[in-house]
Amino acid sequence: MTRRGVAGLVLLAAVVLLAFAGPLVSPWRWDETDFTAFRQGPSARHWLGTTQGGRDVFALVLRGAQKSLLIGLLVAVLSTALAAVVGTVAGYAGGPVDRALMRGADLLLVPPPLLVVAVLAPARGWPVLVPLLAALMWMPAARMVRAATLAAREREHVLAARFAGVGVPRLIVRHVLPQAASLLVADASLTAGVAITAEGGLSYLGLGVRPPDVSLGTVIADGQGAAATWPFGAAAGLLVLIVLAVNLLGDGLRDVLDPLRDAR
Repeated sequence: MTRRGVAGLVLLAAVVLLAFAGPLVSPWRWDETDFTAFRQGPSARHWLGTTQGGRDVFALVLRGAQKSLLIGLLVAVLSTALAAVVGTVAGYAGGPVDRALMRGADLLLVPPPLLVVAVLAPARGWPVLVPLLAALMWMPAARMVRAATLAAREREHVLAARFAGVGVPRLIVRHVLPQAASLLVADASLTAGVAITAEGGLSYLGLGVRPPDVSLGTVIADGQGAAATWPFGAAAGLLVLIVLAVNLLGDGLRDVLDPLRDAR
């Protein structure tokens, strides 16, 4: 793996470890309120200070990081899986099936994403936000997978497997999808970063994670009174680190899995 990939992996592992192991050593739970400390700076009692509601910033940021990482992972898996299925089926089947699937993907690009999320997500919270974001992100990747499938289905080993009587599902999984592996890995990393950023922005606007739960977006919104406050800086900084780590890791994995990397 490249240096960027290793750096991304190490940074992401550190963030995940901090997010899930940090609460074990924190003196406060994310849902606790200290009625003697409202909007205070860092101290021995509250390591990153408190919010204007008296909640511990360190515990809140770690809870928000857990939720943002979970949402990014789920959206990336769902979106990439959907793109892989639609793209390979459209590219391999061709004809009317190809046209119907691609026209459907084009139609899904028409509705404004923010409007769709604003209508469907607020009353239901993040469990609906995850499939909704995935449904809004798979179309460009599906087109790339379709193009890779169109090229792969005419290769000698694929034609030989088809003439040997290999079933279509097995043929696609074993001989076609590996040709699009680098595309899918790159798309998954990009989608995870975009999903985490989108969730943070939507939660900031009140369209994502709903109270009493928190995400990095809600912590940022809680510290919006002044950009220099600890809630804003800690949550925004961790959000940037997560997105940076995911993108670096995705670049590294793409370089490793790209079958044409040695020819370039």
